[in-house]
Amino acid sequence: MNAALKVDICVIGAGSGGLSVAAGASQLGASVALVERHLMGGDCLNFGCVPSKALLAAAKSAHIISNAARFGLATGPLAVDPVAVRQHVRDVIAAIAPHDSVERFRALGVNVIQGAAHFSGPGEIEVGGRSVKARRFVIATGSSPMVPPIPGLDNVPYLTNETLFDYDRAMAHLIVIGGGPIGVEMAQAHQRLGTQVTLIEMARLLPNDDGELAKLVHDRLAREGVDIRTGVRVESVAASLDNDANGIAVRVDHGGTVQGSHLLLAAGRKANVAELNLEAAGVEYSAKGILVDRRLRTSNKKIFAIGDVAGGLQFTHVAGHHAGIVIRNALFRLPAKAKQTAIPWVTYTDPELAHVGLREDQARAQSGDIRILRFPFAENDRAQAERDTVGLIKIVTAKNGRVLGTSIVGPHAGELIQPWVMAVAQGMKIGTMAGTIWPYPTFGEVGHRAAGSYFIPKLFTDRTRALVKFLSKFG
Repeated sequence: MNAALKVDICVIGAGSGGLSVAAGASQLGASVALVERHLMGGDCLNFGCVPSKALLAAAKSAHIISNAARFGLATGPLAVDPVAVRQHVRDVIAAIAPHDSVERFRALGVNVIQGAAHFSGPGEIEVGGRSVKARRFVIATGSSPMVPPIPGLDNVPYLTNETLFDYDRAMAHLIVIGGGPIGVEMAQAHQRLGTQVTLIEMARLLPNDDGELAKLVHDRLAREGVDIRTGVRVESVAASLDNDANGIAVRVDHGGTVQGSHLLLAAGRKANVAELNLEAAGVEYSAKGILVDRRLRTSNKKIFAIGDVAGGLQFTHVAGHHAGIVIRNALFRLPAKAKQTAIPWVTYTDPELAHVGLREDQARAQSGDIRILRFPFAENDRAQAERDTVGLIKIVTAKNGRVLGTSIVGPHAGELIQPWVMAVAQGMKIGTMAGTIWPYPTFGEVGHRAAGSYFIPKLFTDRTRALVKFLSKFG
């Protein structure tokens, strides 16, 4: 084995969180080693956020073209070239990849090592026959698609998010197992691009979101032709005997069978810990991921874990937040703690569904006495002008008007949620949001109108009218 490399920080995993730690620590003067066994940029760039949003953009364009008649525009039949669509996805990845590349990080002074790492002790790893010792380690290995234990799955071909975006052949009928964000996004994208889709979910679609708003997404997908089977459990899969279906038969409970040509698994994710030999480092973990404290330290206090592998919310922006917490702890010895509330998330269907803070059911369980404020996109002038009126904002406030949570389903919900993230994080009261001037005509006015409705029961009363009448007597 070569002589050990000694650094201040060794980061295992070059996904979003790991890259942020490596870049930040190096630019602050620390010596950094960055180990990546596969692709720089991790899941987000190569198999997740970036390619999925690129595919959704293509699907939305197809939907706009197909529905242009609502604006008085005539179009011909839509033709979808699956090879060209997948090339568009690859071009988007290629445009972003240089920012995450080996060359860029080596230029920043980071020692990039390509290979699979495993711990050989509490303060040392081995990768490709080389030993790396560090004062602090950061595990940022992310997560991978979970393959559920469905009988027969070993005998049929299937896709996951790691293989879907390189698949550039036409699909006649895609069966999607899983109704979380990945499942519903990809179901809508493929339906809009000309593939018949059946979506199977054992609970309801988007079970972590507000049920009232998630139903609007469910209804939109159904109207667009997605065959949605909720409350259904998959019992087995097998090669199809139906030549027209060309390949897959999914048997569900109560004796039903869904025939399709392709199968996509979107039934959750698992933390990437299997090859790390965490036992040698004294790092505790479970099926959900590595156990960490609020400072993101593992049971070995010199080793941190961030992002998906830490077992919490699996979002790129959470990994980025974790990176900042680790840098403050590891380099500046500050007892910074990761936020566990006011973390937003967005499902990029059309309409989009965004959320931050407490849902209605959670707020009722915690506080009991709450107010729910709603305003529909159908009453928003910008939404009417763009003929995009399906949607709703739902704001949860405490009795004193403090904003506890907000959910938005509608066009641009991922952008519209941002001021409400600040409201929840800073403990703002609804009066602050109602008193802010919002530009007209914008989609954001749905939030302003909902906030203003908080005061209507107090303002338009017989007592207020009597006061106005009394004051009018004084000229």
